Amino acid sequence: MQQTSNTMTLTEARHEASTVFLAKVFNWMAIGLGLTGVIAWYTASSGLAVQLQPFFMFLIIAELGMVFFLSARISKIQASTATGLFLGYAILNGLTLSMIFLIYTQSSIAATFFITAGMFGSMAVYGLVTKRDLSGMGSFMFMGLIGIIIASVVNIFLKSSSLYWAISLIGVFVFVGLTAYDVQKIKKMGEDGIMEQGGEAVKKGAIMGALALYLDFINLFLMLLRFFGGSRN
Repeated sequence: MQQTSNTMTLTEARHEASTVFLAKVFNWMAIGLGLTGVIAWYTASSGLAVQLQPFFMFLIIAELGMVFFLSARISKIQASTATGLFLGYAILNGLTLSMIFLIYTQSSIAATFFITAGMFGSMAVYGLVTKRDLSGMGSFMFMGLIGIIIASVVNIFLKSSSLYWAISLIGVFVFVGLTAYDVQKIKKMGEDGIMEQGGEAVKKGAIMGALALYLDFINLFLMLLRFFGGSRN
């Protein structure tokens, strides 16, 4: 009986640690999304988005550079630096996403956002509660992501509408799957003792987890916007 009690206590402790860590991750994700949304709306409504159009590709390259740098250097930089980079990326992404207000109606953007939130939330819950190990699915979805990137680059030259819609549909499934996988991975990080490391490790882990979920949400939103976005023209 004593052994069972100790086992339950350990299980409860791991569950509590995982819950606390997940809360930190989702809080930072929400901050990032909120910051991106405010920047995108303000940039579009102020007319700055039109002025930024010639620099769109430079902004995209800068975004990719920040993500790669943060991912590669996370173990060597301070938590405050990682936090600053994450917030800077959210702001920069807000500038690039302001362009969607020039293409789609605000009502369709809002509707797509809520559809995305529903799908993301459902898959996040699945990732939390499922007993199935999603590592295999995560690897498969990552391969799908690489395929999407390559196909998107190829389609810049082909300009095929059929390939465009195929990429969009596959992209929805890929980012839905990655959402469940990333949530389960973050949950396991909490259960495996990251909270016990304290300080810098927890802060940096929360930022990297938030970045992964932030990217899942944003990319799922952009893929769905291709289907549900109403053109301004």
